Amino acid sequence: MRWRIRYQLLVPPLLLLVGVVGVSAWAANAAANRARERIEGRVRAIAQNLEHANHPLTPEILGQIHLYSGADFVLVQRSGERLATFGAAESFAPPDGGVYDDSASLVLGPRVGVGGKGYLCSGLRLLRRREGGTIYILYPEDELHDAVSEARRPVLVLGSSAALASLALAGVLGLSLSWRLRELERRTRLIAAGDFSPMPLPRRDDEIRDLTRSVNEMADKLAKFQETMKKTERLRLLGQVSGGLAHQLRNGVTGAKLAVQLYLREADGRSDVAALDVALRQLTLLETNLKRFLDLGRHDLTHRETCSLTALVGEAVELLRPQCKHAGIDLRWRAPPEPLTVSGDAGQLQQLILNLLGNAVDAAGPGGWVSAELRIADCGLRIEKADIGRVILEVCDSGAGVSPEVAERLFEPFVTGKPEGVGLGLAVARQVAEAHGGRIQWERRNDCTCFRVEMPLSGAAAQVTAVRERVGIQTDAAFGPN
Repeated sequence: MRWRIRYQLLVPPLLLLVGVVGVSAWAANAAANRARERIEGRVRAIAQNLEHANHPLTPEILGQIHLYSGADFVLVQRSGERLATFGAAESFAPPDGGVYDDSASLVLGPRVGVGGKGYLCSGLRLLRRREGGTIYILYPEDELHDAVSEARRPVLVLGSSAALASLALAGVLGLSLSWRLRELERRTRLIAAGDFSPMPLPRRDDEIRDLTRSVNEMADKLAKFQETMKKTERLRLLGQVSGGLAHQLRNGVTGAKLAVQLYLREADGRSDVAALDVALRQLTLLETNLKRFLDLGRHDLTHRETCSLTALVGEAVELLRPQCKHAGIDLRWRAPPEPLTVSGDAGQLQQLILNLLGNAVDAAGPGGWVSAELRIADCGLRIEKADIGRVILEVCDSGAGVSPEVAERLFEPFVTGKPEGVGLGLAVARQVAEAHGGRIQWERRNDCTCFRVEMPLSGAAAQVTAVRERVGIQTDAAFGPN
């Protein structure tokens, strides 16, 4: 059976209310009984004074006692004469019971009516007095009821007010909690429908606020997961569509490349071979770009070998130098003094370098400059343990930089700031760098854009030792105790 939260909050206070009302009623009855006992004690004390008093019971004395006690008296003497504190004493009819022989056992007697007014009548036989007779003590019923009501009222009012206040507070809190939970339910339904916008946090810092924060975190993670799934699906579809097309185009380019190579071998010594050599390089670049589509989305390295990054960067620079010369771009490259090698796929590494240099050439534009630098991460005279055995490739250009619209998502597939760009070059570059245990970053520095690639060196210990010896640092002292 479904038990709504509002009922879970309201039913216990309701049961508590019933308990409070019951306790309040019992306390009120107890207070009323104590008030009645006080009045009976007062009447008993009056009877004791009348029983043991030495002065005669005259109407004047009974009248004075009436003024102090509030009770009326009727004295029925042995002779039958009646003395009373009110007029028309003959109209008083003694009750059948409620007459006692001593004052110690006297209690408030039955109700009698005299002159249209109700009394509680108790009789006492004056056995110890010479005049004898019976005196009736008539206590006004209205005064007894007023005393009992005054005793009951504070307890009932306090108990009822506390119970009603607790019930009202529980109702308000129940409605508030139920409304907040309904908002969370509505929000989760929106998330299920694909709306991942965050929900405002409640002002009250409680468990509902924590739950709302958790729902927002879940929605944010789901949004990122959905975006990742969309990108993965686009990448998968592009791989399926472009794979066949790129394969066919690459076959054609390879055939054209072979034809040019064959012509160059046969035309040895002719003057027009320089132009064909440039054409051959461009065909090689086109073949590499087509291979990028074929390798898109592949993270594993099917082939590993020791590759010279120095040679790969030099080949890429020579491949792009005719294009830079034609556009008036200053392409700066100085090979490091020692060969820097990594373990990986030479084709993928060549693709990474060509992507970075090609983007830099496009960004620099006519009259600009592009620089490529290759070095070991020795941080000057101090080598951090995180940088030990790592090589840095830094490619900088004098272009205007990355637009703010794509800066945060620059390495994601299909994100580009070029009007005719596809947005795959840097995404593939990051794939290649991560597949080789490295990373790629970029920054805007001194009015130029710099891309930095770090990868682990092969034979790192020997190369780092050589660098330390070259800068004058002892290896053991630099590394410190393990």
